[in-house]
Amino acid sequence: MGTKDINISIKELETELGQIRDLKFSVGRLVQESWTEPQGPTPFPSITALRGWDMTLLKRYRPFYMPFCDLCCLCTFGKCDLTGDKKGACGITMSGQQSRIVLLAACIGAATHTSHARELVTHLISEFGEDEPLDPGGLSIEVEAPNIRLVCGVKPETLGDLEQVLDYAEEQINALLASTHTGQEGNPLDLESKVLHAGMIDHVSMEVADIAQISAYRLPKADPEAALVDIGFGAVDTEKPVILVIGHNVPPAVEIMDFMQDNDLAGDIEVTGICCTAIDMSRYSPRAKIIGPISWQIRYIRSGIPDIIVVDEQCIRTDVLDEARLQKIPVIATSEKNCLGLPDRTRDPADAIVADFINGSADGAFILDPEKVGEIAVRTAMQIAPHRKRQKVPRSLEEGIEEAKKCTQCRLCRRACPNDLHIPDAIKAFARGDPGMLSDIYDSCVGCIRCEQACQQDIKIHSLITLAAEGKLRDESFKLRAGRGAIQDIEIRQVGGPIVLGEIPGIVAFVGCANYPGGGQELAEMAIEFANRRYIVCTSGCAAMTIGMYRNEDGKSPYEIYPGNFEAGGIVNVGSCVSNAHISGAAIKIASVFARRNLRGNYQEIADYVHNRVGAVGVAWGAMSQKAASIASGFWRLGIPVIVGPHGTKYRRMLLGRSDHEEDWYVYDARTGEEVYVGPVPEHLFVAAETKEEAMVMIAKLCMRPNDTSRGRALKLTHYIDLHRRLIGAMPGDIHRFVRTGADIPITMKEEILRILDEKGWKETVIPDPTLIARQKTEQQP
Repeated sequence: MGTKDINISIKELETELGQIRDLKFSVGRLVQESWTEPQGPTPFPSITALRGWDMTLLKRYRPFYMPFCDLCCLCTFGKCDLTGDKKGACGITMSGQQSRIVLLAACIGAATHTSHARELVTHLISEFGEDEPLDPGGLSIEVEAPNIRLVCGVKPETLGDLEQVLDYAEEQINALLASTHTGQEGNPLDLESKVLHAGMIDHVSMEVADIAQISAYRLPKADPEAALVDIGFGAVDTEKPVILVIGHNVPPAVEIMDFMQDNDLAGDIEVTGICCTAIDMSRYSPRAKIIGPISWQIRYIRSGIPDIIVVDEQCIRTDVLDEARLQKIPVIATSEKNCLGLPDRTRDPADAIVADFINGSADGAFILDPEKVGEIAVRTAMQIAPHRKRQKVPRSLEEGIEEAKKCTQCRLCRRACPNDLHIPDAIKAFARGDPGMLSDIYDSCVGCIRCEQACQQDIKIHSLITLAAEGKLRDESFKLRAGRGAIQDIEIRQVGGPIVLGEIPGIVAFVGCANYPGGGQELAEMAIEFANRRYIVCTSGCAAMTIGMYRNEDGKSPYEIYPGNFEAGGIVNVGSCVSNAHISGAAIKIASVFARRNLRGNYQEIADYVHNRVGAVGVAWGAMSQKAASIASGFWRLGIPVIVGPHGTKYRRMLLGRSDHEEDWYVYDARTGEEVYVGPVPEHLFVAAETKEEAMVMIAKLCMRPNDTSRGRALKLTHYIDLHRRLIGAMPGDIHRFVRTGADIPITMKEEILRILDEKGWKETVIPDPTLIARQKTEQQP
């Protein structure tokens, strides 16, 4: 698709009607169609266009509500008590209210990525022009934008083409938000359908953002061998000036690195990052250093290492300016969505702003010009660093011990800790001169500093934790493979058949935030376990960083051990949060590139294909934000299950199947049109796991699909049974629900499983050509 604004100007024209002078008019945007695939039934779908598909899913995976609050406080009739059978003043029920809150969260997440994409595309068009071609993978990719093609029914070819897609996304989010108003949608299932729509829109907007920045900034293009970059405190040369960038929108960081390059300063300054801007700037330049995920903000700022902080948008602590002031670190805010109360100095001369930062008369500035931000950040860091490094006196262990002695053992810090860490006992030991227990807590701390907010003695508990773990901090130096971007079409062709037939046991995507229940090591261990089992492991964002911050006995990170190819046994870092669209895009491309199903505006058929044939599972072990909720929702609409850690229950509802309700687990056989029982595969669409062990068993179970061949199902059952026995300590009690024919039984367990099947009264069934869409008998599809 190519689009053009056509502006016509006529100086003078003689016609039969008379003489016309100085006529100007615009035709708007002309579309030049270059995609010959027939248009499907739902291009640019409205919020109800896919309601039928949503209800099919929601009939099988019913919402299970876990109210975080029994009240509704959204209007002035409230507070309304919704316990039991009570209704609010507007008539809403508890289930309706929970679904409405989930929809609000999904809308916030989708709006955040859409606004990010809009700001990014607008900036890139101003810099490179609307005719800048989209090229996320060169010759290795023909289906460049699977989510956009599937949902919108268009094939974008230039940066300008993305504006129409964003117009659509913004229109849909507006309608979805309107649905949450008092006296609007109240039916829980219709609200849940809208949640799924918000998630679908989110994946479209994420795809817009990433293919735009990949194309314009020449980030790695579907490169499985993208550079290994440094991550961790210990990777930073603290003798040099240090710039810290926090957030998700990369243009200011790009301008910082460009200014350094243009002025021969690339080796003289350390540019460090936290959260997804860190990942994206390391995709732009391997010289960039990643400090860590979102939870590293407080510990890094309080270390005093950064000489200037630049923040853009999303997942930035709202007290970043307060923390920076205590360390005398100037802050530049660069996004209209996160101004930090700072004065707007976008039009002020760079010399004046730098001078104010150096002499201390200003502790921050709001600057919307990324190029100016790049110059000011670099010049300030170069001039202020020598003074700051002379003045900085590291806190001693003895000073920390004295502060720890103020602890009264009230235990409020432990009560406030989301992970129930044994903080009081560790502080008590530290006060006696033993930092070991507090150092151990460092590995599980998520950096929320709720402990400090609860402390009645105003002890800087988080600072004591990092002080006790100072040796670990200095040793934090790992390798992360830079985000590769999209999956190549040839990779899809190579793995499509084995995935659909079940012979590659599954795709496991570890994504989301860093609110881990037991520290990041658990996430790395899960990724390694499934890579070793020859699953395809994908990752992104904070999860990708966390996996990289793990070493084996030889001192190597997972990215140094496992290939970055989309293949069995690979660990594939696609990039930042917005790169999650490449994971959903890979599932969509299996239907298109491998199975040759039409994508164009054909959402329901492709989602049905993915749900029944592509054994993919998402794992958001540290999910925290509204963005994590909207990302998950987009996977749900494709029929892909998502597992969250125990904190994920605070999203207020799960989407659970009932394996004991046999009537829920029938599909249509596309060959005969008859209904066939296929068992509870996948059993859930959204489920929380309490422990790493429970999650690993659930991953293996949720990778099963109705389309598995007997060979594929036997392989998947082998992994499920083995993990259940090793981690839970017993044979699974539901094996009989996943065996369709005798050929599904793993050969090494045949006698034992046959006995179980006999005890359960198991009956053999057929392996259909599965679909949830009722239709006439068709040719068998791959």
